[in-house]
Amino acid sequence: MSAQTAARVAPPAYAPRPRVEQSAPAPRLRVVRAPAQARTRVPFVLVCMAVLAGALLAALLLNTQMAQVAYERLDLSNQLGQLQQDQKDLSATLDRKASPDDLAAAARRLGMVPAAGTGWVRLSDGSVQVAPKATK
Repeated sequence: MSAQTAARVAPPAYAPRPRVEQSAPAPRLRVVRAPAQARTRVPFVLVCMAVLAGALLAALLLNTQMAQVAYERLDLSNQLGQLQQDQKDLSATLDRKASPDDLAAAARRLGMVPAAGTGWVRLSDGSVQVAPKATK
């Protein structure tokens, strides 16, 4: 066999494609442009403005509330200071009236006299044992 005969007899290096019969013609592809709609930014801008306005309003309300609480706190602090001063004044008055000299003067105004001794009351029958004598 010659080289030409062997080349003719040898199978091809690739397999031939089977033929597909086309019943309908292949659709033609074409480039389609996007619809010419202008996208508006108005809704986005309105949402941004609403968020900003809400944040500013919330900050304003929070600041106003904090100022109101600060004034109430100042008023209560002043009231507390006044009440503490009144309590100190009343304690000083009580201490002054509880002194022995003031107690003796108040007792004399009520008609009381100092006792010379000590006496006892028997609770079972209500009798007075060793009655003290008043000194003048």
